[in-house]
Amino acid sequence: MDRTVELPLWLFLLIVVFAAVTFASHFLFPSVRWFFRRRLERAVARLNQRLQRPIQPFKLARRHDMIQRLIYDPQVGQAVQEHARKHEIPEAVAFEQARRYAREIVPSFSAFAYFSFAIRVARLLSNAFYDVRLSYEDEKALKDIDPDATVVFVMNHRSNMDYVLVTYLAAKQSALSYAVGEWARVWPLSRLIRAMGAYFIRRKSGSDLYRQVLACYVRHATEAGVTQAMFPEGGLSLSGGLGRPKLGLLKYIVEGTGAEARDVVFVPVALNYDRVLEDTILTAAASRNERRFRARIGVISRWILKQLWRRLTGRYRRFGLACVRYGRPVSLRAFRARQKGDVTTPLARDLMAAIGAAVPLVPAPVACWLVQANGKLPEQEAVSRVAGVIRGLDDHVEPDADAITFAIDQLVERRILLRENRFLMPAKERRHLMEYYARSVSHLLGAPNPDNSATAKGVSATAGS
Repeated sequence: MDRTVELPLWLFLLIVVFAAVTFASHFLFPSVRWFFRRRLERAVARLNQRLQRPIQPFKLARRHDMIQRLIYDPQVGQAVQEHARKHEIPEAVAFEQARRYAREIVPSFSAFAYFSFAIRVARLLSNAFYDVRLSYEDEKALKDIDPDATVVFVMNHRSNMDYVLVTYLAAKQSALSYAVGEWARVWPLSRLIRAMGAYFIRRKSGSDLYRQVLACYVRHATEAGVTQAMFPEGGLSLSGGLGRPKLGLLKYIVEGTGAEARDVVFVPVALNYDRVLEDTILTAAASRNERRFRARIGVISRWILKQLWRRLTGRYRRFGLACVRYGRPVSLRAFRARQKGDVTTPLARDLMAAIGAAVPLVPAPVACWLVQANGKLPEQEAVSRVAGVIRGLDDHVEPDADAITFAIDQLVERRILLRENRFLMPAKERRHLMEYYARSVSHLLGAPNPDNSATAKGVSATAGS
């Protein structure tokens, strides 16, 4: 027992390394994790004191625990059995497939990453690109939402800046959980997005098993009171106007919320921009009648470098206004009391109508609508009529003459409108962009009609003044 054993140096070092790893994994790492977990819990407790809607424990649970909870849910278990029977495969194989789906969907939320990094970046980008404005249809109704209710923000989808803008503006309320499509499943972007609390979805999955796993996750999050954000249209608007709602996620929320469960309150959120960063990409996709966006990394890189160069040379200008308006909340419990039978379709219709009614009137789209309606307008008259239309449909907004002038200058600079002898008229080569912006407000102002110029659905008595 006391004999000397000789070992090669490399083998001795390997044994020491394995011993150190074993000691750390069994004794050191658990203690370190517990230490940092306690510090994180105290930090989240302090953070919850200043949030209107505290971060729920479900959102802070370990990702591994959430995946286990999901795949052992009875709903998923039944789906696994049906999938195995349908495809004639062993249940163990179907179960592993469900596990892969769960790992793909479930986020790994980090309060530190969200509030220390994401919010700062969102604030920086929002204010770097736009002059951000926020308004409410009924601010008191938002503040009076039941604290125990699950809040779901439902938004129109104009730009990828929507995620950034709403994350920034909702920072004082809670941490939002988004449903994110396949575009974000690229490393390392996927790791960052998971840390923000977003969950990935396959928008065109034909697998019933996948849909059941996704529905189960949405039900768990809704039952736990996690504040969520969703785009009922499913994707970016190619036309500029509101699209038809897709019922997938909304159906999962409605069907996963029983009569005795906590209430779900939907908050319509409408966004509009003087300039949508992806407008040329979206209109090009619309002209091809496809949703495949050909935004090459080289084009994006050149655009970013161009903006950085402008900032360094002092020639950088923001892209105008970005406006967000919160509509009146809609309680699922109250909606069910009024609506008999299946409520998903009528609820989706009402939510899209509420979003449409709340869409902010910003100068560039209104100017495009007016020029499209009239064909040709004196520039000074166009400025006053844009202000009149905005003031006529929204008593709470006082139009900014400088913002209107800037928006028109930007439209002319981008060759969307043509300035000639102090008149504004459509520019033929980019008429599709003028129509794209005009369509974002045409549901409020009416279809542009040269024979009935700028009627604004009966509001234009003030519009021309």
